[in-house]
Amino acid sequence: MSREQGRLRAKQGPLHNVKVLDFTRILSGPYATLLLADQGAEIIKVEAPRRGDETRHYPPFRGELSHYFTALNRNKKSIVLDLSKKGGKEIARELAAQSDVVIENFRPGVMDRLGLGYKELSARNPGLIFCAISGFGSEGPLRDRPAFDIVAQALSGVMSINGEPGGRPTKLGLPIGDMIGGIYGTIGILSALHERKETGKGCFIDISMLDGLLGALGYLAQIYFVTGESPQPFGTKHASVVPYGAFKTSDGYIIIACLTDEFWQKLAAAIEREDLVSDLRFAKNKDRVTRREEVDALVEERTVTRTTAEWAERLRKFDVPHAPILSVGEALKHPSTLARGMVGTVTHPDLGDIQMVRNPIRYEGKERTLLMLPPELGQHTEDILRSILHFTSERIEELRDEGAINSL
Repeated sequence: MSREQGRLRAKQGPLHNVKVLDFTRILSGPYATLLLADQGAEIIKVEAPRRGDETRHYPPFRGELSHYFTALNRNKKSIVLDLSKKGGKEIARELAAQSDVVIENFRPGVMDRLGLGYKELSARNPGLIFCAISGFGSEGPLRDRPAFDIVAQALSGVMSINGEPGGRPTKLGLPIGDMIGGIYGTIGILSALHERKETGKGCFIDISMLDGLLGALGYLAQIYFVTGESPQPFGTKHASVVPYGAFKTSDGYIIIACLTDEFWQKLAAAIEREDLVSDLRFAKNKDRVTRREEVDALVEERTVTRTTAEWAERLRKFDVPHAPILSVGEALKHPSTLARGMVGTVTHPDLGDIQMVRNPIRYEGKERTLLMLPPELGQHTEDILRSILHFTSERIEELRDEGAINSL
């Protein structure tokens, strides 16, 4: 490999030779293909005529760009296909025949009814990896029900442990059900690509948002298996660690997290209560858990005497895990965020510079994949038909006349 080829490959990303045909929309599926796109995969996003992905129309906007669509669809190409038309289906099948991965997040059965299911597409392309993301998976009693993030959060138990004790059930601010469906979908795709190198065969990947959230319960599920009792909401507190959570200061709150007895000793020094270390009632975490309210009160008795900024400086000095509670805007401007290059800028021809959060995965010695603006609806239709499928101008015009692709 030449030096120039090496530089190009570093810019392209480790998945630069992976082609993905993307039938997804809204969040869970687009998040999966965003993760793949940011690693260099070529994503061909199939959109319906006229409106395309529903999130193109979600406010707020900058110019005509939806914040929602922009956040999830950078580094992708857009082709408009009417999958109810014969020509649209034929194009989709031909693109799938040349793809490594097909991914969709319709309800189970929709792609089969369109003649674009795994069985049909893999007959022509045995190495195809087909990932289906849905609320409840391709089988089971909830298979055909509609699902959004909040529905999955409610059914998974996640919502029951979120919020303050005795308060109204609260969903997580992050659309975690959608996002974890996209993350598990990506993991499944990458694992299948690795396996295909040995077997030469593709596979069907069935991702359920509900399954994903159940899998993410981790030790919280194990609490139930061990005790027979469901965990309850603790707000910012921790069921098994004390002190841990938000503590009042003279002008707000600060997070303190003492996951080990060593950090408890450091905190005691920071709040000028070294006597607590030798107090056998509080020496070990298991003892502090049984005296949670007393310990929290002792800590907060000290934290209310200074400002959040003053405590942040003092806790840093004593090496105690802590943090002020930042707004989204403050987090995006934090020195660590900027130093790590987590905010990238891309220039729009009409709207100027547009900032986006970058993919958090970094490879030593490699440049990050360049950011590309999210595509306009059908922006790449003709280019894809010509460069990948080698359609003639006459064939493209026939498809336009049929309504199978977007018009000029």
